[in-house]
Amino acid sequence: MSQAFDLADVKRRMQGAMATLKHEFGGLRTGRASASLVEPVHVDAYGQSTPLNQVATISIPESRMISVQVWDKALVGAVDRAIRDANLGLSPVIEGQTLRIRTPELNEQRRKELVKVAHKYAEEARVAVRHVRRDGLDVLKRLLKDHAIPEDDEKRHEQEVQKATDDTIREIDALLGGKEKEIMQV
Repeated sequence: MSQAFDLADVKRRMQGAMATLKHEFGGLRTGRASASLVEPVHVDAYGQSTPLNQVATISIPESRMISVQVWDKALVGAVDRAIRDANLGLSPVIEGQTLRIRTPELNEQRRKELVKVAHKYAEEARVAVRHVRRDGLDVLKRLLKDHAIPEDDEKRHEQEVQKATDDTIREIDALLGGKEKEIMQV
């Protein structure tokens, strides 16, 4: 017997994409330093991609400064490179095993860059939601092919999956609109 169709699981996975987007948007700070700004950064450490918070301690010593204390001296260069390559507009200054990152004033150009990053995050979330939709529709097609559900049920479930997808994409767009306003607000 093949797997059963679970609309609640499809919706839960779509909400997972939303939660990830909210977390990433949390890192797009407007003028103030925040540890979540550098949390999405991955470092090439020990031959694999490792989240920054697994190779260093991130702290905020003052409102516009992020301090990254790297645990392994050999990784300081890799952490510096990863932060610079993350397209966050940040330039770390290395002091021993500590990287000091001053968050730049948000001028018009910087705000536009942050909006582009927000759009990129939103598009990644939309793609994730579409992947969940595709997975759900694949399960339905398999069930129909195996004669586990009638065609009417398959069509009804297909419409439910599409509605959940549309609703989640609308939520993503609303979240993006709000974040864009917040970033562009002077």
